[in-house]
Amino acid sequence: MPEGPSIVILKEEAARFTGKKVLMASGNSKTIDFSRMTGKKIIAFKSWGKHFLICFPGFAVRIHFLMFGTYRINETKDMPARLHLQFAKGELNFYTSSIRIIEEPLDEVYDWSADVLNESWDASKAMAKLKKIPDALVCDALLNQDIFAGVGNIIKNEVLFRIRVHPQSLVGKLPLKKKKELVKEAVQYSYDFLEWKKAFVLKKHWLAHTKKICPRCEIPLIKAYLGKTNRRSFFCNNCQIHYE
Repeated sequence: MPEGPSIVILKEEAARFTGKKVLMASGNSKTIDFSRMTGKKIIAFKSWGKHFLICFPGFAVRIHFLMFGTYRINETKDMPARLHLQFAKGELNFYTSSIRIIEEPLDEVYDWSADVLNESWDASKAMAKLKKIPDALVCDALLNQDIFAGVGNIIKNEVLFRIRVHPQSLVGKLPLKKKKELVKEAVQYSYDFLEWKKAFVLKKHWLAHTKKICPRCEIPLIKAYLGKTNRRSFFCNNCQIHYE
């Protein structure tokens, strides 16, 4: 599943089509009326967490890539597109994704202050939201898009390793200093992810995610499927403290 930084990169790559008219919209999505986009100009591309937003006058198209969604710009894959947008010079194609129309103004739908890569990000709001879920596992809290929109499993694992917190720690048991670190590093690692992804060196910087040996303790890392989300966690039982 693409995480927030990857959606930001898509937004930047697609920006070339801002102000361009869609000559034809098509695809195998069963949930949208393609004729609404045909002949319309795109006024903006936006992102919120893992959502990619294509803005038209009066409505927006939301694309969520789920677990295996992909996209292509000015090229195609050997499979039907869920959404295809044809321009006079170029095309956008989205595959294996969830597509839907948003009729409401986006400011009424999205809390931009919850997006870790948005200029409106508000750390104090994140801290307040964490205070309301003291019994949640920290691994679940980081993946909660209402608190950390854009944070995915890679960021979760790397943030917890950076701040030396065990993924099964309870949010309410974290010292205040650790909660502040959690919020700070969720943002910082997201920006690091964005920089490394653009430079095609992201995997070279992973310390815990998919790794077998702890680079600090030089002992085997634990791999487990944890929390309500049941996502893969990679962690060290020695240097990552279990607050319980």
